[in-house]
Amino acid sequence: MDLNSMADLNAPHSMGTTIIGVTYNGGVVLGADSRTSTGMYVANRASDKITELTDNVYVCRSGSAADSQIVSDYVRYFLHQHTIQLGQPATVKVAANLVRLIAYGNKNMLQTGLIVGGWDKYEGGKIYGVPLGGTLIEQPFAIGGSGSSYLYGFFDQAWKEGMTKEEAEQLVVKAVSLAIARDGASGGVVRTVTINSEGVGRKFYPGDTLPLWHEELDAHTSLLDILFAPGPEPMNI
Repeated sequence: MDLNSMADLNAPHSMGTTIIGVTYNGGVVLGADSRTSTGMYVANRASDKITELTDNVYVCRSGSAADSQIVSDYVRYFLHQHTIQLGQPATVKVAANLVRLIAYGNKNMLQTGLIVGGWDKYEGGKIYGVPLGGTLIEQPFAIGGSGSSYLYGFFDQAWKEGMTKEEAEQLVVKAVSLAIARDGASGGVVRTVTINSEGVGRKFYPGDTLPLWHEELDAHTSLLDILFAPGPEPMNI
């Protein structure tokens, strides 16, 4: 094994990734791919990048896996204390501000971008982006990670106010699958978390069930199958 390969193996685990948060009429939908990479190697092809902070608030993690996990752990601990003191669940805004405090206070040491999403009885469904540096931005939708650069134009066209839950879930799955098709650091499966007044619902979409886009090939066991296979259908937005 050459020195470059050894350097990749010893590189920090990074979630060069695609994370998405979308508001809809009644709640939020969070989505992410599942590829965790170490240099050029895939360290984990089925990681879960959507982490529970409280019963009603979740966070999507990107960047350094270690950094995003420790921030999530600290925020979960502080929110648990907050809930005990107040006797009621923390709001999405409180959770997002705790993420911001830790991210901004340690901005010179952390390499992580986060999307906080959830539902509370005061403001309903909310999405907050906390990019590198610790800025807190409330948005109707947020995208992050290495795959996000392929999605800004798509979301400008496809996102609309007042979507139903089904429309929001379909938008998130389509967006993550588009990023997986173009971004080498995104891949694996798609996971979604839907949060509303009725609770939390998780969904799992295996990689072989995702739509294929331009120049993508179906999985085959023979080179001859690939050579004579028809091309994928053009994208229909």
